[in-house]
Amino acid sequence: MHAFTDLATAAYCPRKLYYRLRDDDRATPAAVRRRRELAFRYPELVDPDADLSEEPIEPTPTAFRANLGCARELDAWDALCVPARTNAFLEGREAHGLAHKVLADPLSVSIVSAGSPPEQGAWRPQTARAVAAAKALSWEEGREVGHAYVEYPAHGVVRKLGLSTRRKAIYREAVARAESIDGPPPRLDGDAKCDPCEYREQCGVKTRSLRSLL
Repeated sequence: MHAFTDLATAAYCPRKLYYRLRDDDRATPAAVRRRRELAFRYPELVDPDADLSEEPIEPTPTAFRANLGCARELDAWDALCVPARTNAFLEGREAHGLAHKVLADPLSVSIVSAGSPPEQGAWRPQTARAVAAAKALSWEEGREVGHAYVEYPAHGVVRKLGLSTRRKAIYREAVARAESIDGPPPRLDGDAKCDPCEYREQCGVKTRSLRSLL
């Protein structure tokens, strides 16, 4: 059985997952925890009188509140602010791990990311993790979970993800990648995702500058 976080890492890069499993490196940095905590303070943060100058947000306070204003239009806004459960351990048929929020009526889960959102939807790692959490919740409750949420609280952005065939395929690919690891997978070559990776030096991937690519 795979951890949700391992499936997210597998969706990002199988070689990175290999190093994390090898080093048993699953610690959450303090900066990531601080950003995630924003997702549990929405009523406070959306208050126009709140001082956001010391908060770990990426956009300007005006843009941040505008993003939260869009999130408030979601039907699940109240449930996201006061979820039925927080940091709930879920155990499904194939994966287990923490769902940052479990929502009721309708039953759903939310995964909180410390990073930046894409233009639409969610990045592949968060998609894989959200689907894994939704499937695990469905397995535990014995009823269908038709969608999940991914929150990017440092930007005030919340994305609702229907469990489409494409998103389930991202999850299935992550499971297959995780199950296939019995040694270091092949290196990527010049991939942009390698630049911020904490394992880049020991991985030995050869990244190339934009100048060299041109």
